[in-house]
Amino acid sequence: MAHLVQHRPAAPKMGTRGQPAESRAAILRAAAEEFAEHGIAGARTDAIARQAHVNKALLYYYFKDKETLYGAVLDSAFRGLKERIFGVLDSDLPPRQKILAYVGAYFDFIAGHQLYPKLMQREMMRAREGRSAHLEKVVRSYLQPIYMRLGEILRDGIERGEFRKVDPAHFVPSMVAVIVFYFSSAPVMQKIVGFNPLAPQRIAERRAAVLDFISAALFRTQQNPAPGERT
Repeated sequence: MAHLVQHRPAAPKMGTRGQPAESRAAILRAAAEEFAEHGIAGARTDAIARQAHVNKALLYYYFKDKETLYGAVLDSAFRGLKERIFGVLDSDLPPRQKILAYVGAYFDFIAGHQLYPKLMQREMMRAREGRSAHLEKVVRSYLQPIYMRLGEILRDGIERGEFRKVDPAHFVPSMVAVIVFYFSSAPVMQKIVGFNPLAPQRIAERRAAVLDFISAALFRTQQNPAPGERT
């Protein structure tokens, strides 16, 4: 009597449509590196496909063209940032602690995603030249909600007498610049200071310095910081 043989379906391989989430994520990671290094004009989809271990046909299956892929990379980057930041901004912390928690969360996100400052810089330059198809969505969906919430926190802290009177239109971008510039300028800073600014110990030192700098710039000096606010 012949035995029936049960054939199990082959496990899907990377680079096939059998692993859509994994393949798409691999493409986005590879594309973020390529776009950060070369910009959208210089980025090559064959290099992205090779780095992601997929074929170009699969890349175009998920993203119809390079511009669409670029938009998806920006969306992924800013969505991740917004989720991390709003986890803090939606908390019940008082204004002083909330601002420091925001700065720490933003710093940690950028430290863990060091390609993003390059991506952001390239997109800002592209937008200034009037060639960005994505800036409006990035601003509307991600940057403006964060800015509006920070403005509310700053005004609340000012009304409570915890913060100096500052203009959110100037203070918010200043906070962002203090965080992001350190990472985007790391190659130049290494030549100036003579050590690797991106070594873990140096990043930890920078984080503490940023928190201290923003505390000094914002908190009213006659009030003592709450325990644990300065790190």
